[in-house]
Amino acid sequence: MVALDQVRFLGFDVFGTVVDWRTGVARAAEPFLRRNGVDVDPLHFADRWRELYQPAMEKVRSGERPWVRLRVLNRENLDSALDAIGRPASSFRGEELNELNLAWERLEPWPDSVEGLTRLKRRFAIGALSNGDLTTMTNLARIGHLPWDVIVGAEVTRSYKPQPQTYLGSAGAVGVAPDQAGMVAAHNSDLHAARSCGLHTLFVRRSTEHGPGQTTDLDPDSNWKIAANSLTEIADALGC
Repeated sequence: MVALDQVRFLGFDVFGTVVDWRTGVARAAEPFLRRNGVDVDPLHFADRWRELYQPAMEKVRSGERPWVRLRVLNRENLDSALDAIGRPASSFRGEELNELNLAWERLEPWPDSVEGLTRLKRRFAIGALSNGDLTTMTNLARIGHLPWDVIVGAEVTRSYKPQPQTYLGSAGAVGVAPDQAGMVAAHNSDLHAARSCGLHTLFVRRSTEHGPGQTTDLDPDSNWKIAANSLTEIADALGC
């Protein structure tokens, strides 16, 4: 059992770590694509949409554009994804595109997520520490029965991971010092950034987040406090 006696709060990456974004977005995109005669595999479309995620946030992180919520960036990225496959967003009704954008708020948790979070909540305060905005995180929690105590992250700190303020401001918002907080993520880059801010780091393997051919984040690339295959395994390791 791993001792994290000083830790009072665990923050969780959400997209990919707690919820399965690829399957959920593809499921929402499939009827939209079929109805509009777009001959693109829904999973491929989900991947293309997601590929625009980091570049869009980087424009905010760099100061190229003012702060804007992720749901706004996702909606802009949807237009760009459609343009990239040769079907200009202007050829679709805005209401239809707005409805498709809600796919990011209707994603299902991985099979172990709710049980793992519920067990960890017995010992720690737990919360979403995500780049997602408060509306999206709230809706995901309601749909997926995610038992958060709090939602922090990007909108609370008006910054996007891996900026230090996202981690430090989130810890401060729940009243803990960085060394009293842990970051749980399926992405090594997220954990490197969290550890540089003084947070404890816990890795959960999500080897199919990007599909069966995934090549990234298949294994921990550093000596994280815990490396596990599920949130229930993390709960086991922490005696929850």
